[in-house]
Amino acid sequence: MPRTPNTRLRALMAEAGLGPSQLARMLRSVAAERGVPLACDQTAVRRWLAGAHPRPPAPALLLECLARKLDKPVTAQDAGLTRTPATVINSPEQAPVRTLIQLTQAEFDPSRRVVLGASGFSLAALSRTGLAMFDRPTQQPSAATAAPTRADQAHIDEISAMAALFHGAAERHGGQSIRAALAAYLADRVAPLLRGSPRDTVHRQLLSAIARLTLLLGIASADSGHHGVGQYYHRSAARLAGDAGDSVTFAIALRVLATQAHDLGHHSPAVLNLAEQAVAHARHAPPAVLAYALAHLAVVQAHGDRRAALASLARAEHFHARADTAPGPFTGYPAGALHYQRAQTLAALGDLTGARAALTVSLRLRTADEPRATALTRAYLAETHLRIGHLDEALSQWRIFLAAYPTLHSARAARRLQTTTRQLQPHRRHPAVRQFLTEAAALAS
Repeated sequence: MPRTPNTRLRALMAEAGLGPSQLARMLRSVAAERGVPLACDQTAVRRWLAGAHPRPPAPALLLECLARKLDKPVTAQDAGLTRTPATVINSPEQAPVRTLIQLTQAEFDPSRRVVLGASGFSLAALSRTGLAMFDRPTQQPSAATAAPTRADQAHIDEISAMAALFHGAAERHGGQSIRAALAAYLADRVAPLLRGSPRDTVHRQLLSAIARLTLLLGIASADSGHHGVGQYYHRSAARLAGDAGDSVTFAIALRVLATQAHDLGHHSPAVLNLAEQAVAHARHAPPAVLAYALAHLAVVQAHGDRRAALASLARAEHFHARADTAPGPFTGYPAGALHYQRAQTLAALGDLTGARAALTVSLRLRTADEPRATALTRAYLAETHLRIGHLDEALSQWRIFLAAYPTLHSARAARRLQTTTRQLQPHRRHPAVRQFLTEAAALAS
């Protein structure tokens, strides 16, 4: 039976300005970014245009590529991939409460966890995140699904205390150490409180508290290497904060989304827009939160606008100096973190000497409660020393990082170790480097 040519895919490729070879190259790039093996060339793309159906994971990657080029959502139906089910998790039309329940339940359902885990980070999804989430509250599940226990202030206090507990554990040991326990707590204890809960002041406070807990789960998921799942949780947290009318938590969620994208190497207008929106929503927030948003805006701006980046950095330092809030995952902004962002900004602007100085200050200000952040800062300082040409100083910092590495259950730390190994390969004939690479290989295996 002859195949019907996929005219929808051809039209989208034409609109995006992509030929078969260009699309195949972009597909391989996005697959590599997600750590997904994909053998694809222009011949495969031509077969799809002729009516053949791409096999997973190609359909999801194809939709992501088209959405990135067109800067708009692209569904399976839009691309003529009628055999590929549309993704419904975390859709804009779905209530964030229902989304959170689906996500956390999927963590413990083997069949659904496979589907959820296959979803990679989507740059295209960032263009659908932002003001609309805050300005247009979504409908909650009907009262027919109401939980037998009505939420009260005691529940909110408990959730806030648990958020501080999980955050502290993640800072000490990495996101992998808390992800499963936090997901279970959200699924079993917290999410049922939201079913059918009446819209009153306590309910809005509950939404805010759960949004923050969901953000922590998103951060832990990303730090476990599950970037697509982490992004789902981050967007769910933003929508919960939007429904609560909580501009502060909403600003933090947008900042987290922008940070995740930047850390994965994306510096697109969508990422800059998120960072700018985070600052806009934080304008009436406590100084620590505004400094937190401004510092990352400076990092993103540094990839294209030197003057704006330095101005945002100066504003971040100004508001940080005015901060007097108690430390906490959503109230405080450690000085060590601010100087880390200062280093990122200066490095992107080409000032490696300034970045090295900022990282040195950041290390000095890190506390005993921040071993994960301390190790990552030390690794970044080592990379900066190497870029300047100081091999011995770089090795000194990397040795300390390597000593701390076994205690960190963090995919971000693992990426740093991989980067370290790659950057030191040109110096492998140096005896100290050779010994370090041997020890690093033993830890990575």
